[in-house]
Formats: sequence, structure tokens, C-alpha cells
Amino acid sequence: MSIFSLFSVVMLLHASFATATRPLVQIPEGTKWNLVNNSIRQLETEPSCRTGNPIDDCWRCDPDWETNRKMLADCAIGFGHNAVGGRDGKFYVVTDSDHDDPLNPIPGTLRHAVIQEEPLWIIFDHDMVINLNEELVMNSYKTIDGRGHYIELSNGPCITLWNITNVIIHSIYIHDCVPAGNALVRDSPLHYGFRGISDGDGISIFGARYVWIDHCTLANCRDGLIDAVYGSTAITISNNYMLHHNEVMLMGHNDDFLADKNMQVTIAFNYFGEGLVQRMPRCRHGYFHIVNNVYVGWKMYAIGGSANPTINSQGNVFIASDDDSTKEVTKRESPLGYTEWKEWNWRSDGDMMLNGAFFTPSGQETPGSYAKASSMVAGPASLLTDIIPSAGVLDCQIGKKC
Repeated sequence: MSIFSLFSVVMLLHASFATATRPLVQIPEGTKWNLVNNSIRQLETEPSCRTGNPIDDCWRCDPDWETNRKMLADCAIGFGHNAVGGRDGKFYVVTDSDHDDPLNPIPGTLRHAVIQEEPLWIIFDHDMVINLNEELVMNSYKTIDGRGHYIELSNGPCITLWNITNVIIHSIYIHDCVPAGNALVRDSPLHYGFRGISDGDGISIFGARYVWIDHCTLANCRDGLIDAVYGSTAITISNNYMLHHNEVMLMGHNDDFLADKNMQVTIAFNYFGEGLVQRMPRCRHGYFHIVNNVYVGWKMYAIGGSANPTINSQGNVFIASDDDSTKEVTKRESPLGYTEWKEWNWRSDGDMMLNGAFFTPSGQETPGSYAKASSMVAGPASLLTDIIPSAGVLDCQIGKKC
């Protein structure tokens, strides 16, 4: 690929993803310039609402998306596709962003909504910046749906999914999450307990299953942006925009926790953007389908792991930085080194490697070796440069296609 073509691809990806997301963070000057050019191009030719992204194509063409919010639950793909969230329950409207009581949550607050026993589809009645006092410990069968408003969760402890099932989190800006704890926190109307110090994750998934996190923007948390540990499985992480963070995603509790051998996670259509260092994701045990994502300029590595995870990387775009020491996409941690990890099944299938990026494969090449790490049909990597993709929180306006 020529230098000009490479530059064009990088600039197109930066501009396209930034245009489709609400400008929640300061945009670098180079991207601002491309935003202007991209807007002009869109005015010249009205783009189709069909993008080739099967999640977005399922619901974003509907101008009545606000009336038909729960249709979103039928649009999930990957290992978390059975996550129904609060689809079968009532709507709960959050009206109060200022009064977070971890022990006795006030009706109308996000905390009061997420601890209820029955399924709920949680929406908001105005733009909100929510600063929590303790972890937001959720109950099962809940959807947090921020579409139509600017919903920010920041500068405090954030979301915890602890031994629950069926959760959808959509269109929330989560950033600057910090540890908290040594406090009493309620997790249902009839139960509260003492919580130790949390890690400071954006979203912590602990022993949970059937989880779908879609179109969120996550940045600059104390620990991970999204961590899934302790036997969590049936998870899809899709269409998110992640930026300005060190250890982005940890998948797996520790090398000795064998229950994570059953973990299955799909990571699809995400944009791993500026200021990310490592763990996109970092995997232990389990099966990981990493498909149709865009990676831009990681500072250490993009995909890593230990304890023999199976990694199926398909149709991604990896754009290395200009630093010659960070061209490799992969990193393995093994006490025995190559003699051990050469047997781990890691493959790169149809990925686009730009600016010197390279993926080190290992293990078997047969498709059957990746059956448990296959969750959807991967589109070609060129799909991500031929369309106007979107990631992160969407600027959805009521009465219009989102």
C-alpha cells in the first residue's frame, strides 16, 4: 500500500468514527480538520443508513427508534446475543442524577432502577452527569439505554455486574472511574452487603453471563475500562469507542482460575483509539472472537494473553504507530516462553496490517480449532474503510434515524 493510501485510510477512519460519535472529549487538531472534509463529503452524497454493521443495520434505520426502543434487544450478535436485558419488563425513567444513596436508593435515580428484582428497560428524561458514591451494583435483567440524551457516568466508582445475568448497557459515556468501597451497598430491594475496595473499572463483569455492551464511550479509568473475570461468559462488547487508557480490557481472573476456560467473548466493531497502551484485550483461558475492530497506534501491544486462550482475530484493521518497537499486535506471557505458547491457537484471518503492524500466529490452522472462538460471520477488513463506520455514544435525535 502506498504512503498516500495509508494516510488516506488512517484519516478516513479517524474522521468517520469521530463524526458518528458525540464529541465528548477534546478532538485532536488533525481530526478536526478531517471532520470538516468528511462533513462536506457527506453533503455531496447522502449515505445509506445501511452500513454492513449487522447490529446498527438492525435498528438505526428506524426513525421511530425511540418508540421501538426494545427492538434493540433483538439486534445483538456474538456470544452475548441472548442477552435480553430488560426487554420483557416495564420502562423505568431516571429523573434524578444528583442524589445517589448506596444503601437506601431514592426512587427516580439510576441506582434505584438497577437494583430492582423485575426486568426493567431504563431510560432517562434529560441529559445527565452522574457521579456515584459507591459501585453501581446491578441486578439481573436490566437495560441501561442512554439513547436520545447525553448520559455521563464519571469521577466516581462505576458499574459492577456481580453474579447476575442478562444485562444490556448502551450509549453511556463512562470515564475517570475510581476505586471505592469499605461501605454498605444495596444490590436488591431486600438485600445489602459490605463491599470491599473496588478496582476502579469502568464496567466490572464478575461471574456474570449474557452481557452486551454496545455504543459506549470509555476512557481514563483507574483500572480497566471493561474487565470480565471469575467465570463470566456469553459476552459481546461491540461498537464502543475506547481512548486514553492504559490497561483497556482484562478477560480472565488469573492463570490458575480454571473456571475461565469456559469464557466466550465477542469483541466486534469497536474503535480502539488514541492514547491506548495495552490489553485490547488481554486474555486468560477461554475463547475470544475479535472481529471487525479498528486499532490505531497502541503503545505496547494490542492483543495479549496467558494460560492458553484461543484467539480468533478476523477482519480487523491494525494501524501501528511510527514507533518501531510497537509494531507487533500480539504479546504472550508464559513462564516457558515459545516452547509453551507455540501450541496456543491464535490466528489472524483476513486482518489488514498497516504501517508495519504484524500479528504472530501460533497453534493449529484448522478451522475446527477455532469453533468455540467463532460467534459471527466476519466481514472483510475493507468494510471498515469502505463505509462510514461509527463507534461510541451516538447522537440520537427523537423522530430521526439515529
